[in-house]
Amino acid sequence: MKPYVVALLFSALAFFVSCDDDGPYETYQVARPILMDATEFKANAISISEPVPMTTSGKIYAYKDFIFVNDVNRGFHVINNEDPKNPSTIAFIKVEGNNDISIKDDKLFADSYGDLVVFDISEINAIKVINRVENAIYDNYGIWLEDLVFPQADIYDYGDMDYMNDVIVGWDVSTERVPVSEYTDRFAVQEDMALSHTSNAPSGNVGQGGSMARFKIVGDYLYVVDYSNINIMDISNLSEPKVLEDVHVNWDIETIFNQGDILFIGGRQGMYIYDILDPAKPSFISEFRHGTACDPVVVDGDLAYVTLKGGDFCGNTESGLYIVDVSDLKNPELKVIYPMDGPNGLGFKGNTLFICDGASGLKVYDKTNAPNITLLNHFADIVAYDVIPLEKSLLLVGDQKLLQYEYLENDISLISTLVLQ
Repeated sequence: MKPYVVALLFSALAFFVSCDDDGPYETYQVARPILMDATEFKANAISISEPVPMTTSGKIYAYKDFIFVNDVNRGFHVINNEDPKNPSTIAFIKVEGNNDISIKDDKLFADSYGDLVVFDISEINAIKVINRVENAIYDNYGIWLEDLVFPQADIYDYGDMDYMNDVIVGWDVSTERVPVSEYTDRFAVQEDMALSHTSNAPSGNVGQGGSMARFKIVGDYLYVVDYSNINIMDISNLSEPKVLEDVHVNWDIETIFNQGDILFIGGRQGMYIYDILDPAKPSFISEFRHGTACDPVVVDGDLAYVTLKGGDFCGNTESGLYIVDVSDLKNPELKVIYPMDGPNGLGFKGNTLFICDGASGLKVYDKTNAPNITLLNHFADIVAYDVIPLEKSLLLVGDQKLLQYEYLENDISLISTLVLQ
């Protein structure tokens, strides 16, 4: 046999052996993330601008003559409410990754992708950031951009992504021939890794939030609930919050309310009761378990009012208003359930109870004889998300609108509507 023929055969044999080692190849769509350093990304997530249209109305917060309305994950709209009959939007504070705020002595605390951001609002027309405490609520790997489109691909190659310090801001998709063994082993593991990382009246100069609030200031402490913990910040120095050790509650906790030195935590599995006699270390007292549902809670005296919303991502429990006797904090007892359609937030002023029943509107009850309550009025032509009963008026947010009502003897009357579009 001629030498060049032997060499060709050996080359061909080497090629086939190499293919056998790697296994068969297939053509795949491979998506690789476009990354940005988390610190740089979050530095660009905050700005203050003229009023802008609202995208998704969220929680409300009242402070002095101003109302702050959350635009879910985008920031919050600032409304001048000196004249409740003619409120006006005066600014938008862009805080990406934001869901809630709380204010004390002109210092506004907001969450942004797990960081705690402190604003000075003493000059409402010259709001400024004075501090940012990184990872005060949760770590960087909780960042997931709401408007980021997840691409259609066979393989998601995250390479050497640092989940603690990188943020995905886009995707690069290409067509590649990849050994099947690599696809089933290396890339599958990386995809699993990535999926596992997705995710009462005020006193002094403290503002007032609604029942859907995750932030609560009590004295010199700010309590923030994430999805499983109470995060505790010492704000005795308002400009320099000190992050303390958090307290684990349960999974899927959503809201926080206090009555004096008692915290009532609302979650999808139940209501959890803690004392803050030592404000730096909330101590568990008891829990009231219910079926899986979204669960804000307010408390007046010996009775807790809990709205449970079933359906969608909230759970399978039938929607309703649960009234729970908490006179013995160690043994909360369900007294009665009132059916609801899809309740969200709630609030009370004196003997009047306000229930936001979602698309079914606002329901107003007399709770003089609670736990037996009587329906006084039903405003069925609005979408109601949350309410704040102020001293002289009731604030309601829902469907990109802020509505204000004045109190009557046994009812309320609409005095203004501000469309936030």
